[in-house]
Amino acid sequence: MQTIKIGTRKSELALKQANNVGASIEKLGGTYELVLIQSVGDIDLKTPLHEIGFTGVFTKALDMALLNGDIDIAVHSLKDVPTELPKGIVQAAVIKRDNPIDILVTKEALNLATKLTIATGSIRRKAQWLHKYPAHQIVGLRGNVHTRLQKLADSEWSGAIFSHSGLDRVDLIPVHHIELNWMTPAPAQGVVTISIAEANVALMPFIQQLNHAETALITQIERDFLNELEGGCSAPIGALASIEKDTVRFKGVLTAPDGKQQFEIEETIKMDQVVDFGRKCAQSILAKGGAEIMKELQN
Repeated sequence: MQTIKIGTRKSELALKQANNVGASIEKLGGTYELVLIQSVGDIDLKTPLHEIGFTGVFTKALDMALLNGDIDIAVHSLKDVPTELPKGIVQAAVIKRDNPIDILVTKEALNLATKLTIATGSIRRKAQWLHKYPAHQIVGLRGNVHTRLQKLADSEWSGAIFSHSGLDRVDLIPVHHIELNWMTPAPAQGVVTISIAEANVALMPFIQQLNHAETALITQIERDFLNELEGGCSAPIGALASIEKDTVRFKGVLTAPDGKQQFEIEETIKMDQVVDFGRKCAQSILAKGGAEIMKELQN
């Protein structure tokens, strides 16, 4: 087998994820090399993601490299991948999910009942935080993991919100942090995915060996929920599905950007009835009043 060219962004986290996939390829008897590609989301580190103006800010450059044949596969955080892939590109595998929760990184122990300043570049995290803590101030925060941690250290902010999996993969979870079990994560948070050109039929069966079926199922439900709401990767939408024996448990959340309104759904369903489960949950959110929030966001 030829050496598999893995396309990845240049950040430490992206490189760690790509090398982890490469190690799995080696266990199957293959070899790999990394091809580093810069995305729009890595170039513009000031504009909030929801204001950049198109989906796929972290994936588009890698998509082009796949279609041009410059790389064989692309490794992404699945939460960054649009729910509708570009023509000619398919999802070949998803890796077993890591811890999907968000955490609040702080410099010291905090009393969350006091007025605090919290940093995040995510409209979802901002919205859910303001819904729970309306008296707090939210400030923007962009950059790679190291940059964001350094900005927090250099600031007078009370804390900053990160994904547990993102910090854990690069061994950077600080001593002072709070697990935000009440915050509903982004759809597919904590999951790495592998994309491939649809025309690359020879390589597809090999890469599909890396797929974790349970993770593929629950993230499809979460991404169907996102897609049905017509929300992009940077919309204030949270979704988390899990499997317990023969049952799927799902929680979905849509929050107004200012945190003043929030619509939630929590449902369970048998595994054999899971088709369109995420979409039906999204339709319930829209019927409850979520349609107005989505209309305002799209305007």
